[in-house]
Amino acid sequence: MVDRKGQTLIYAIPQLAFNSSWTCLFSPKMLRRVLCTVLFVGALPSLAEASQGHISVVLLGATGDLARKYLWQGLFQLYLDQVSSGHSFTFHGAALKALEPGQMLMFDVLKKLSCPPDESPNRCAVLKDQFLKLSQYHQLKTAENYTMLNREIETLLRQEGLQEAGRIFYFSVPPFAYTEIARHINSSCRPPPGAWLRVVLEKPFGHDLQSAQQLAAELRSFFREEEMYRVDHYLGKQAVAHILPFRDQNRQFLDPIWNRHHVERVEVVLKETVDAKGRTSFYEQYGVIRDVLQNHLTEALMFLTMELPANVSRAEEVLQCKLQAFQSLWGLQKNSAVLGQYQAYASQVQEELQKAQDYISTTPTFAGVLVHSGSLRWEGVPFLLTSGKALDERVGYVRVLFKNRAYCTQSETLRDAGHSQCKAKQIIFYIGHGALNTPAVLVSRNLFRPIMPEGSWREEVGQSDLLIFGQPLSDYHVYVPVKERDAYSVLISNIYHGRKDFFITTENLLASWAFWTPLLTSISNQPLRLYPGGVENQHLLDFEMVSGEVAFTMAEPLELLNPTRLMPSDFRTIQSKFRQSPLVSAWSEDLISQLASDMEKAASRTVARSGQFHLALSGGSSPVVLFQRLARHHYAFPWKHTHIWLVDERCVPLTDTESNFFTLHSHLLQSVRVPYFNVHPMPVHLNQRLCVEEDRGTELYAKEIMALVANARFDLVLLGVGTDGHTASLFPHSEDGLEGAQTVVLTESPVKPHQRMSLSLPLINKARRVFVLVLGKGKHDITTLLSRVGHEPRKWPASGVSPSSGQLVWYVDYEALLG
Repeated sequence: MVDRKGQTLIYAIPQLAFNSSWTCLFSPKMLRRVLCTVLFVGALPSLAEASQGHISVVLLGATGDLARKYLWQGLFQLYLDQVSSGHSFTFHGAALKALEPGQMLMFDVLKKLSCPPDESPNRCAVLKDQFLKLSQYHQLKTAENYTMLNREIETLLRQEGLQEAGRIFYFSVPPFAYTEIARHINSSCRPPPGAWLRVVLEKPFGHDLQSAQQLAAELRSFFREEEMYRVDHYLGKQAVAHILPFRDQNRQFLDPIWNRHHVERVEVVLKETVDAKGRTSFYEQYGVIRDVLQNHLTEALMFLTMELPANVSRAEEVLQCKLQAFQSLWGLQKNSAVLGQYQAYASQVQEELQKAQDYISTTPTFAGVLVHSGSLRWEGVPFLLTSGKALDERVGYVRVLFKNRAYCTQSETLRDAGHSQCKAKQIIFYIGHGALNTPAVLVSRNLFRPIMPEGSWREEVGQSDLLIFGQPLSDYHVYVPVKERDAYSVLISNIYHGRKDFFITTENLLASWAFWTPLLTSISNQPLRLYPGGVENQHLLDFEMVSGEVAFTMAEPLELLNPTRLMPSDFRTIQSKFRQSPLVSAWSEDLISQLASDMEKAASRTVARSGQFHLALSGGSSPVVLFQRLARHHYAFPWKHTHIWLVDERCVPLTDTESNFFTLHSHLLQSVRVPYFNVHPMPVHLNQRLCVEEDRGTELYAKEIMALVANARFDLVLLGVGTDGHTASLFPHSEDGLEGAQTVVLTESPVKPHQRMSLSLPLINKARRVFVLVLGKGKHDITTLLSRVGHEPRKWPASGVSPSSGQLVWYVDYEALLG
């Protein structure tokens, strides 16, 4: 070795034994010794050539469970891998515990660190000893503690004459502590100019979109985006990490078949045999969707669905393609998921959280979610994300199942079974555990022989007696890692190298929460399928896809039902009166089903009588679930003979996401076969202007109605009700549209966008049928008020809905009706 003056130094290194006392941990004198002796590990360049600077790694929460199980081992692996890189290291464990007990706990963990099997015992012993000497414990509790840590790092480097390359702060602490720690690091523990800072954050990153936005905003006030590394440890799993490289290296085979024309379905699955015992406090807050699906399984899904960038090694390109994949996902509804809870969970919660005996938890421990993408590549392909606790096996995999168009006339016994075109064709990224008990990539032999990187993956000879998805292993090309690596070791290495594509950016995090939060809100009080756990579950959690929704295939056994749970089926549909007109009320799901059926019956009868059906549909959020129901379940609806009109429209371009027509198109029109000349959007955008009175858009729409709709009398008008009592875009104290001869009017909304176009109340009241849909607790107050007031359209326009010679029916769900 050479010293700082370039003089050659030779050190004899004795075999080192571990001292059970924490006193052998790092001190400045010991660092000097370590920096000299560590070059024992192999032939290295001189310090002058290799001096790339010093890296300080600070592990916050150094005595916690995650640090004890994974993080210290991952940091030790980083040291093993990079000891010859030219960087020097120190490792600072930190926690709230006082110095002496904290040191003892940390040292107990460090003593148990292990080397990979292929490491020589001598080298392992030396490096383990050096790692311990480079590690020290700090109590980080106050601002002064952080200032002192910074001073110690600077003093150390000055004494050793080392340049600082950067600092890594690993937050292995609960998220509620992030902001305060971030403030201290930013104010007193940043490295000097020219050195980088990398801050590593562990999930959960919020509870929903709003909390994630708040946490992101707080962290952004202290750190730049490029400084933050949000960890999803599944991105470090070797099979998951290889999805993009696999797609890239096998483009020639996959380009023709990686699309909706060839892929039947995709499954992303993580099953566990353990339950939530000991973690019920966490689980009650998060549940299985937030714990596993919103992060781990979604990230794997993005690797499958995103378009491949030109260069998969460029993090910015990968992250941008992931964001585009998020934006193409269809929104999730309540019927997009099936939920379960293992039977013992309730008693575990009662015991661990000291809840009353009658406490009922609505936290799911099992979820199966059906996801669809609207991209041209994947439209119509079902993506099933499934995870649960207390299941029959521990396994994780991503499975792409291809359509099989072959029909084999010859008997299977007479052909080469491994290459039979009639066998299932699939690609499986096997994450681990299960029958294989190793990460693996499997490709059906009747697809293609994949290109795999030789240095990191090797082909295994398939065992015919082992079945994977009903097929012997010999039916697949099977590849396993040359060297298995723990996920955290992979991720810590990527943090060291600054590889951002293995981590979650703020933009992608918020896109994920924006996708999942509506589902989480809609199922917050949904009854759960109870299951006994383990192999006793039998077929109880099997579910099937029907018309874009999922449902359990088996009815729930009566003995598993909790008699204190109220199910939607416990309530019979109420048929009574509301404002002297028929009222249909039920839980929202049943109500929408009934409304869609009634609309189909009305359409079919009208078409049979007169040959066409004129339907005017309102905007807003309430009809969205109805549109989806009509698109996915009512294939007998006479769309070919139906004219679609708009009750109201916002004065924005029709391609704007706030446009009522855009919503109608996204959730209904693009999925049904309505002749394009039967679709009548409101002319709000004329002469490159929006709702300018001189453009006479209202007159144009009125003339179109008069020309096509007999007597300007719609067959059915669907309305909603706002919390202020407005209906269509007729608002309280509106100057136009509540009375008079005008049929289409421009109005002003109290909320943006303010300008609207709407059918007038007299035109609506000419219709043969008017259905009014009211959903949700937020509408309870206005529903109660409307049940009591008379005909006062200037105060509450909805009270003026009263067809002169037609039928009015109110469809109000239990939440709006009963609160």
